[in-house]
Amino acid sequence: MSSQEGPRPDKMFPVSWDQFHRDSRALAWRLNGAGPFEAIVAITRGGLVAAAIVARELGVRVIDTVGVASYNHQDRGEIRILKHVSEDVLKLGGEGGGGLLIVDDLVDTGKTARVVREMMPKAHFATVYAKPMGRPLVDSFITEVSQDTWIFFPWDTGLSFQPPIRDGAA
Repeated sequence: MSSQEGPRPDKMFPVSWDQFHRDSRALAWRLNGAGPFEAIVAITRGGLVAAAIVARELGVRVIDTVGVASYNHQDRGEIRILKHVSEDVLKLGGEGGGGLLIVDDLVDTGKTARVVREMMPKAHFATVYAKPMGRPLVDSFITEVSQDTWIFFPWDTGLSFQPPIRDGAA
C-alpha cells in the first residue's frame, strides 16, 4: 500500500529514494535465510519498487503482482481485487503458496494484507514498513511506525523548498 488508510495524521515520516532503497535492501538481508523463494508477488502499486530490489538481492527471477484497491489518498472503500496472481506462479509456491514471497511497501490497518494472505496462506509476507494494527499479519518488516504516522513515499512526493521549522514549518 503506498498510501495509508484514514485521515491524514499530524505525524509525518518522509522517505527519500535513498532511504527506501536502503530499507528494501535491509528487508532482503533479513529475508535471505527465510527462503528459498520460487517467486515474489508484489502488491501493487507500493510493493513494486521494494519487490524489484528484494528480487535483485535474493536472485529471484519470477515476479508477479496482485492488484488490490481499498482507498485513494483521501477515501476508504471496500477491498477490490483488480488483478489476481497467475496460476503458474501459485503452482510454483506449492500448496498454500509456501514457496512464495509477498512484498509490499507498508502494512497499515491490515485490510489489504488479510485479503492477500487468504490467497496465499503459507507465503512469507514481508513489508518494508509496518504499523501496529497490521504488523501481526506480516512475517518480516524493517521499520515500525506509529498508527497515526503518515508515510510520504518518494513516488508520492516531489522535491520542493521546505521553510525552516522556526519559520512555522511543520
